[in-house]
Formats: sequence, structure tokens, C-alpha cells
Amino acid sequence: MKKHVHTLIIGSGAAGLAAALQLHRNGISDILIATESLAGGTSINTGSDKQTYYKLSLCGNEADSIRSMAETFFNGGSMHGDLALAEAANSVRAFMNLVELGLPFPADEFGQFVGYKTDHDPRQRATSIGPYTSREMCRALIRELQKLQVPIQEGLFVKELLIDYDTRKTEVNAPIPPSGKIRGARFFQRSEEVQGNWADENADRWDVMEIQAENVVFAVGGPGGLYRTSVYPKVHTGAIGVALQAGALAQNLPESQFGLASIGFRWNVSGTFMQVVPAFISTEQDGSNPKEFLEEYANFPGELLPLVFLKGYQWPFDSRKTVLKNGVVRNWGSSMVDIWVYVETVLRGRRVWLDFRKNPTGYSRENIGEEAWNYLEKSEAANLETPLGRLEKMNPEAIQMYADHHIDIRSEMLEIAVCAQHNNGGLAADVNWESLNIRGLFPIGEVNGSHGVYRPGGSALNSGQVAAIRAAGKIARGPSYDAKSFTENQTTEPLPSVLETVDWINERRELQERMTRAGGFLRRMETIENALCETKNRMAQIRTAGMQSQRNAYLLRTEEVYLEAIRFQLQSGVGSRGSAIVLTDKISDDEQNVIELDGKKVAVLPENETFRNFVQETWFDPEYGTIVNRWVPRRDIPEPDSWFENVWRMKKK
Repeated sequence: MKKHVHTLIIGSGAAGLAAALQLHRNGISDILIATESLAGGTSINTGSDKQTYYKLSLCGNEADSIRSMAETFFNGGSMHGDLALAEAANSVRAFMNLVELGLPFPADEFGQFVGYKTDHDPRQRATSIGPYTSREMCRALIRELQKLQVPIQEGLFVKELLIDYDTRKTEVNAPIPPSGKIRGARFFQRSEEVQGNWADENADRWDVMEIQAENVVFAVGGPGGLYRTSVYPKVHTGAIGVALQAGALAQNLPESQFGLASIGFRWNVSGTFMQVVPAFISTEQDGSNPKEFLEEYANFPGELLPLVFLKGYQWPFDSRKTVLKNGVVRNWGSSMVDIWVYVETVLRGRRVWLDFRKNPTGYSRENIGEEAWNYLEKSEAANLETPLGRLEKMNPEAIQMYADHHIDIRSEMLEIAVCAQHNNGGLAADVNWESLNIRGLFPIGEVNGSHGVYRPGGSALNSGQVAAIRAAGKIARGPSYDAKSFTENQTTEPLPSVLETVDWINERRELQERMTRAGGFLRRMETIENALCETKNRMAQIRTAGMQSQRNAYLLRTEEVYLEAIRFQLQSGVGSRGSAIVLTDKISDDEQNVIELDGKKVAVLPENETFRNFVQETWFDPEYGTIVNRWVPRRDIPEPDSWFENVWRMKKK
């Protein structure tokens, strides 16, 4: 069987689906979406109590502008200004496309799309349709693509990218990343003679399918398979390692986001889950010896409850919110809650739960603080007797959502941990979302690393939709497609029959635990170096017989590249920033930078904010087998000529 298309889309999340639709609208019909499953991936399987979509303000009398929105992105640090401007400039177009597809974003009687403030948001740009915003985006896009009869092939796992590499130039002063032109991709495909579900990961026969393409839209999501404690859906592993292995340039890989999430059913416990002020309980592994462990750190019962409330809209772990003066200062230090959960779960080996059935010790109007009380009062929930009662009043869908996944928080506690949630970094691309070093490769969605240290909540969804528009436009403007230019060596080759034993399961667990320990939100140089040594040893030993062991090989490569990037960041003296803090046993005289982890004092290294003006680039060189890191100055926000007649004249050309 031979297969070649003009543009191949790998992945079927909100970004990949949108790219297929935009390509079709731009007259590119010879396309194919290749995916493991339309029901897999992060977009269609995740959410939060009120999943946010970030866009330009479209309501009220508060001034907003494209430039202002670009500055919000840019001010997060380590983000290129031209990317910030592109994401802002195309925000309304991307959002209105979703509206026209039927997404019921709230609008008032005059058609103004109302909004609210989210984290790192100076305006009221956030909007939502409830817990499942990204899922409904996917469903609407799938309906439209099916209506247009856009080809979709499920049951494919990307094995490798096909690239014609350029001749290497002599490297004089510094190493440079490889460059080349994309030619397609190879996939694992379940052999027709193997019966059973795609999710049967021990199936013993796989074929290799090759699909040649002039362009590849790489929309495979974030590194979901890297961490043991993760809020990424279990069905989503990610495939950034496939591109890293091929030498694609990446940027800002250390900038991940972590936060509290339930682990029985993976879900962020943000928003109202925290604003109703539940009790934090820890137990032994068997559920015995329950205690309200936050009280261990309080000067009096209930002193820390304002921090619990603040976790509702300060949900991601934030290195800037780990400073406590004289014990606790209200409205400051909410990320200490994440650290105390870590102490219980990791250092003490206990389990942590949220109990919505009873108020935490010391719960009172005075102790939760005026900000929390006023919020609950406006929500008509202040006088309700339990967190469950308040949650039923403010967000009953949240209770039902867990019930739909066989967790009844009316009668049982909800187990949580600090989990990996999002990677701001990823593959590096230009303002058309084309790879900086692999021509014709368009990384979009979370696999793209456009964002820096901080980003507004919901901006990743905006970025993916904007990327789809920009990438499709660039592809449509490209050279005409000639199928004869493809080689005729496309085949479907059966792999040797190999039974994937449980070894791949143990290997996967081992690497995830290692990455959680070394590359999580608490980072130490010695831990990272030890993990890197272990990773390199495992890479030398791994067997890549079938699909799952190949996936492990790519996860190991991903782990190695990410850990090298984190080590380089620490060696450079960046310090604590974003959603991670850097720890050292060397304690200075500055007590504000000292925290206690299960009785041991450690120093938190402060951020060197100079590095916010730089972007960290990383690549694996497939020819030399080396990993290279470097800092490049970030590009400023452009100030283009916006005089109408001039732009009109250029457009007509």
C-alpha cells in the first residue's frame, strides 16, 4: 500500500482538528488526520471546574487592545514578542470560529461575550462553557470535519519523522542545530490479523505504515507520559520525543506547570473546589491515622484557611507564592499548600485527601478572611454548613462530574497530589508555527513552546487555535503540490512477531517516578544529575521491539532532553521561577528564602530576573548524539506599519 498526501496532521486534539478545518477552508483538501484515537488525547479528556478559554476582551467599557494582550503574554517572561503579537492579533478570529461552530460561550442580550479574570490576567479576557470547554471544542470540530468528509485514520502511533537533512555546515564558533525538509512520517499500525482493542498494549504484531507528505502538522500534545503524578489523561502519552529524536529545535522546556489534582480520576482541583474551603486530610497508605496536616504549620486553628481559598484562583504552583513572613501572612504564600501536600505524600509516604463533608478545623468568618467570606456571600454560599453544601450551591456540576467517574464526594474523600499539568515550553517555531529548523514541520498546540515562564489561564487553548489559522495560511501560500515528487518506496512492512512483556510497564513506571522526583516542582541539582545518569544507563539497555517499547524509548529521550535543559537552567543561575523552585542545603542569612520540609530547613534560590529577557533553546543532535542548550535574546514585540493604505497595498501584491 502506498500513501502520500499534501499535508499530514498528526494528532487529533483541539489544535490538530482546527488545523485540518482551516486547511480545508484554504483549499487544501488532500489532507489526512493520523491519530491513535479521536477519543484519546488531552483536549477531549481534560478540564477543570470552569475550564478557561483566553481571548481579547469583547464586553463592557474596559479598554483592551491587541497590543495590550500581546504585552500580557510578553510580560510573562522568556516569550518572543512576535509570537505574543500573533497570538493576540488572531485571538478574535480564532474565538469567533468556535462561536460559529456552535460553542455556547456566554453572551449578554446585546451579544457581548462576557468575561472574567483568570490567573496572570490584568483584564477580564477569560471565558468558559463549563468544565469541558476543550472537549466541546473537539466535538464541534469533529462534527464539522465529518460533515466535510475530511479523511481521518485512527489506530496509528507515530514512530518517526521522515526528514531530508541539509548538508551540515562546518561549525566554527558554536554548535548549530541540524536543518532539513520534512517528507512525512512512519507509524505503527495494528496488524489486521491481530484482533482486539487498540488499547490492548500487549498485542504482538504491528505493521509499519509510511505516509509521505509535503507538510506535517505536528499536534501531538504535551509530554503526558513523563510524570508519575500527572493530571494528563492516562490515554495521553505525548510524542514530542519523536521530533526531539529527529533534531527539531525546542525552547523553554523547563517551564512546566504543576498543581493540585485528584488522582483517582485525573482532574484539576482548582476554582470552587478550593474556594469552598474543604478539609485537607492525610492518612497512612491503608487509610488509617487521619489528620488535618495543615494545622501542623498553623499558629492557631484555622490560620491557614485563607491560603486554601486562594488556591482556587492561584491554582498553579507559583514560586513567588512560597514566601512566608513571620509564619503566615494572609493573601500571600498560597503555594505553600502544594509544598505541604508534597511533604505528606512524598517525604512521609502518606496519602492526602480533600474532605468536603465537614468544615476544616477553625473554620469561621474571621479565620477564612474577608476576601473569602465576601466571595462566598456573593455566591449565596457563606452560611451553608459544609464545603459540600457550598459546592452544591456554587458548582453542582463538579459533584456530578466526579460521580460520573464513580467517585461520590458526598460520601467519600477525594485523593489528591501535586501533579504535572502543562508544559509552557516545547518545539520552537516562527510566527506561522513552522519549525525553526525543519521546513514543512508545523508544531501546534501544547507541543509548541511559544509560551514562557508565566501565561494567563486558558491561553494555551487560544494559542492552539491561532496556530491552526497561521499554519494553514502558510501551507496554503506554499508551492504547488506535485505528487510525483514523492519517492515510490512507500511500504507497509510487518515487524517481527514480538510479544511485549510486562517489562515495558515496569520501564514506564520507573522513568515516570524518576522524572517526578527530579523534574517536578521542587528541583535540586544533585537529584537532577543522578536522574540523568540513570536515564542514560536505561537508554543504553532498552529494547525497542514493539510499539510500547518504542514509546518508552522516545519517553526516555524526552526525559533526557528535558532533564538536560533543567540542569542547564540551574547551572546558568536562573533560580526559582514559574512553577518550580530550586532548593539547596546551603542556607544564607535571609530567612525569607528558607522553608522547612519535614523538619529539615532548605534554602530556596531566588530568581535571577535577567533571564526573563532570554529564551532557552535546546536540541538533540541525531548525528552526534549530543544535547545542546543555549540562551538567545527574546525578540521584542514588533511595531509594524499599520497605516491602512500601506497594508492594503502590500496585501494586493
